[in-house]
Amino acid sequence: MQSRTPYVNIAAYKFVTFDNTAEKRPEFLAICKQLELKGTILLTPEGINLFLAGLREQIDQFLAWLRADARFADLEVKESYSEKQPFTRMLVKLKAEIITMKHPLIKPELGRAPAVEAKTLKRWLDQGHDDDGKPVVMLDTRNAFEVDVGTFHNTIDWRIEKFSEFPAVVAEHKDALADKTVVTFCTGGIRCEKAAIRMQNIGYESVYQLEGGILKYFEECGGAHYDGDCFVFDYRTALNPQLQETATVQCYACRAVVTPREQLSPRYVASKSCPHCVPEEITTPLEATAIQTAAN
Repeated sequence: MQSRTPYVNIAAYKFVTFDNTAEKRPEFLAICKQLELKGTILLTPEGINLFLAGLREQIDQFLAWLRADARFADLEVKESYSEKQPFTRMLVKLKAEIITMKHPLIKPELGRAPAVEAKTLKRWLDQGHDDDGKPVVMLDTRNAFEVDVGTFHNTIDWRIEKFSEFPAVVAEHKDALADKTVVTFCTGGIRCEKAAIRMQNIGYESVYQLEGGILKYFEECGGAHYDGDCFVFDYRTALNPQLQETATVQCYACRAVVTPREQLSPRYVASKSCPHCVPEEITTPLEATAIQTAAN
């Protein structure tokens, strides 16, 4: 849907053999600079992952250029909109993996785990079970600080600090989920491409990945069965179920997520400090004034 706001934000990934990343990096950087796009593109031997923002015409030109490469002809893109450019620079990075799991034998390019569409998942959650009558449990594959911004009701959250911890943790909890239908989810679906395959490989019998992740669910189903917002990796920090920017911010000093309520704390100084990086005992008005003075 077209937006009145000028900037189009796109997110996309594809798992596909990409064996000339070093050769292609200058080309990606040149076209993005020519079109005045900003964001981050990851080029890896297992595929591509990108987050870009720019004006409508320039975004469309970039996608036409990228899809001219047969490997990316069917690249699917998720869009949102903003009033200002959400990124400060343009980066094209070479990485070993699209999303780091450190399990090289897991190759989504060779076959995905089953996926469930957003509207089907909502129906399952509405009725409390899948179409075979099995109870449905939601499994968040994101890092703990992302989960704290918002997640599905009654979700399983193992408080992982990085995705490479997921394979060991999911193996530890296999027996507890044996009689459930497990739906894995993340921001846009990319982590679940690997997470769901890993679960299948170790013997989970009924596991799905949420097609398109939380952002696609918001687009099609709003905030049903979901608490809070969704963390995103740009200046907007978090989007609500209407895919609008929220008042949640990220601390410049420690990178912690700071909710609107936490921003009321005297320990929160925009671009300087927050309750996560200033000791909790500093709460008196005099000490708060000292923090503010030092920050200025």
